[in-house]
Amino acid sequence: MHYRVGGVERVQRLRVGDVCHAEAGDEHVAHPVPEARILVVERKGSV
Repeated sequence: MHYRVGGVERVQRLRVGDVCHAEAGDEHVAHPVPEARILVVERKGSV
């Protein structure tokens, strides 16, 4: 998962069972390595 904190880009490699929790306005993007099955849960109106 690529994300920004205070304008600095960071990368966190997620493994099986890991959870990424993003708040409204958080900048983030996933780059799966290798292919991955990902479940995304969002609130109505959040996109």
